[in-house]
Amino acid sequence: MTAEEQRTPPVTTVADAPRPVPDRMTGYLWLVLASAFLAWMFDSIALNVFNLILTPSMSELLHTQSRTVIAGAGGLIVAIKLVAWGIGGTFFGVLTDRFGRARIMLVTIVIYAVFTGLSAAAQNWGQLAVCQGLAGLGIGGEWSAGAALLAESLPERLRSRLMIVMQLAFSVGYFFAALVNLWVGANWRWVLVWCAVPAVVVIVLRLFVKEPERWVRTTRARTRALGSLRRLFEPDLRRRTLGGLLSAMFLMVGSFAATTFGPSWIVELLGPGAAASASHYASYFAMLLNGGAALGYVLLIWMTDAVGRRWSYFVFALGSLVTAIAMFTLVHSVTAVLVVAPIAGFFMLGGFGVFAVYLPELFPTEVRATGQGLCFNFARIITGVGTLATGLLVGTLGSYPAAGLLVSLAFGIGLFTIWIGPETRGWGLRDT
Repeated sequence: MTAEEQRTPPVTTVADAPRPVPDRMTGYLWLVLASAFLAWMFDSIALNVFNLILTPSMSELLHTQSRTVIAGAGGLIVAIKLVAWGIGGTFFGVLTDRFGRARIMLVTIVIYAVFTGLSAAAQNWGQLAVCQGLAGLGIGGEWSAGAALLAESLPERLRSRLMIVMQLAFSVGYFFAALVNLWVGANWRWVLVWCAVPAVVVIVLRLFVKEPERWVRTTRARTRALGSLRRLFEPDLRRRTLGGLLSAMFLMVGSFAATTFGPSWIVELLGPGAAASASHYASYFAMLLNGGAALGYVLLIWMTDAVGRRWSYFVFALGSLVTAIAMFTLVHSVTAVLVVAPIAGFFMLGGFGVFAVYLPELFPTEVRATGQGLCFNFARIITGVGTLATGLLVGTLGSYPAAGLLVSLAFGIGLFTIWIGPETRGWGLRDT
């Protein structure tokens, strides 16, 4: 008996009735798409809302106006949240392969909604950090489950385009968070409440979503261990895992370091005594940033099929690098920051659309959520360190542009790592 045959998957009970994959979009598939879209949108809200309220929340809880203290303390919370995202994405990715896409997606939505709401009641820095960290666990897990659920449910001829539509929800969510921040104003606690409540809609929709037939077949076959991290580093998957992980990591480090502190950079440019207007400008920045990102996603709907997944990533990483260098060396006013924001969003955030298509194609069904969860989410741990480094660098280098410029050089490394893995255009999804 070979080692492959000796693998014994955990016992999995499938309570949901399976549905075969049709060759066209049905009412049920539109429901699945809506569930995945809204879940990722509220994921984005829960993740990015803290970027918008970083300065007012840290100023209130720490009783200080010190730029260095606010950047350092806020950067630490962002880092905690991203590290938790990475851990949650990997952990829940394994559970998703073992116990089901729809089930785990529901669990993760509840986690991030509850702890985003509880963050509004934080009375000190430690309480806010704990709540944001626990929310991060759910945020990371939701993408692992939701992306696998949608990829395995969609008709093959529409899959790549509709997966990018799902990824577009990230920018819609960030835009919504900015809109709420603009509407509510400087009261950061109410911003958190308003951004947590709508997730209830996704929980209701999820009750009507079944497990994809592709996953059901794999659990019944029991030929391999479901959700095995070791499987990702076996010879046939090792290069795919490393290519996906490293490419995601460097794009994420550059993007989050460059965009997380945008609102705080605006505060720095406005100067002391401009807290009220700074909150509005931070919202404008986020809305313009994500408006540009949405256009990037729209381009990728065509581009990933036209030129391939790897070349699409390369173009967006190169555009991100050039934009970051220009932004952090040539921009010296709030107006200029707002002008460049859509361009930065187009490349730095829009480039994430590639992963929605590329990562599900790299891995077989038995470890699809585990593999894409490890690549897309574990990179957040490194991103968290990069974001923390940016906060510390602000104090060392004396400004947000100097710190952002240094960390955004990660885009340049991504130009090379994308070639480690294979090109998957035309592959489709495979079960083994």
